[in-house]
Amino acid sequence: MTDHSSHTGAQAQTLVTHVGRDAKLSQGLVSIPPYRGSTVLFDTVEQMKGASGHRAYGRWGTPTNRALERALAELEGGANAMLTPSGLSAITIALLASVKPGDHILVSDSVYPPTRTFCDTVLKQMGVATTYYDPLVGAGIKDLLQPNTSVVYTESPGSGTFEVQDIPAICAAAHAAGARFLMDNTWGTALCFNALRHGVDLSIHSLTKYVVGHSDALLGAIVVRDREVYRQVRGFHGAMGITVGPDDAFLGLRGLRTLAVRLRQHQENALAVAQWLREQPLVREVLYPALPGAPGHELWKRDFEGASGLFGVILKDASDGAVAAMLDGMRWFGMGFSWGGFESLVIPVKPGGYRMSSPLRHGEACLRIHVGLEHPQDLIADLRDGLQRLQAYRD
Repeated sequence: MTDHSSHTGAQAQTLVTHVGRDAKLSQGLVSIPPYRGSTVLFDTVEQMKGASGHRAYGRWGTPTNRALERALAELEGGANAMLTPSGLSAITIALLASVKPGDHILVSDSVYPPTRTFCDTVLKQMGVATTYYDPLVGAGIKDLLQPNTSVVYTESPGSGTFEVQDIPAICAAAHAAGARFLMDNTWGTALCFNALRHGVDLSIHSLTKYVVGHSDALLGAIVVRDREVYRQVRGFHGAMGITVGPDDAFLGLRGLRTLAVRLRQHQENALAVAQWLREQPLVREVLYPALPGAPGHELWKRDFEGASGLFGVILKDASDGAVAAMLDGMRWFGMGFSWGGFESLVIPVKPGGYRMSSPLRHGEACLRIHVGLEHPQDLIADLRDGLQRLQAYRD
C-alpha cells in the first residue's frame, strides 16, 4: 500500500514532481525508466512460492507501473491505484467490480457516451438495471435510490453539457443507502478536484488526457479510497487479465511531472477564449464552469481548485452545414475526439440525442472546445474567422 508520510503537507505542484520517484529503482536517475519484462526468475522454490504481484509475473505490472500507481494514489490520498489500458477500460473495470446480477445503479445523464453504451449493453445483459438521473439533482438523489442500488456513478462536469454536480450531497446520500460512489474525474484531475477527499470511493481517470498530456499514449487509472475496496477491485482487475505496458506507464509518469504547470496554462488560455466567445453575437452560451456567471460556476468555485481547458459552446440557430463551414477551415484548432493534450481541438456535438432524465437546459451544445497551450490570441483569431464563415454560410 501507499506510504504518504514522506510528502505530508506538500502542495500539489510539489507532489506531482516527486511522487512515485524511487532512487533505488531508477539507480539515481531522476526518472524511473520503463522496465520491460514478463518473466521473473527465482533462486529457490521457497522464494518462488512467496512471490506475488509484479515480483512474480509481468502481467501484474513492472516497477514502472507501480511507480505511477503509487504517485496517483498519493496525489488523491487513496489506499492505492491500478492502471488500465485506457480511460474506458478504467470505467468498465470499476463498474464491473462493483456490481452483481440483480443490482441497480444510478448514472448521471451527462456521462461520457461510451459509459452509457456499456451500461445499456454489457451491464444490462448481466442483469444490472441502470437509471439515468438529472445531473443537477443534488441531495434529491436520495429519492431515486432503491434497496438494490449498489452504485452511484457520476462525471462532473458532465461530458458535452458540463453540468457541475453537488458531489458531497450526492455522495452522502449514496453512502447512507450503502451504495458505492464512483466518479469519472478526468476533467478536473486530482489537482483541480480531489475526488476522494469529497467522499468518492473510486476516482476514475483517463490518463490519456491531461496526465499523459502529449497525445501519444492511451492510459487509464482507478484510484481507490479504502484498502479493503482496493483489494476487491484489484482482485477483479487481475482476474480480468488487465495490464499496461511499461512504456505507456513511463509516458504517464513523464506527463505527471508537468501536470500542474500545464493545467494552469490550459485554464488561463481557456478563460480568455471563453470570455471572448461569450461576447460574440453568434454565441448563445458558453458552458465553462470556471467562467464567472457560467452555469455551475458557484459549485465549481466551492469545490474545485482549478479547471482544465475543456468546455462547450452553444451557437445561435446554427445548422449542421453552418457548423461544418465554420470548422472545416480552422487553422490552429484541429478536429479530433480526444482532448487534454498540448493542442487545441474542436468538434461538433449533439448531446441532446441521448438525454433521458431531463432535457438540455441551455439548448443544443453545438461545439466542444479544448483549449491547448497555443497563445490565446491566435486561438481567438482562428475562432473569429470560423464564426465569419458560419455567418457567411447563413447569409
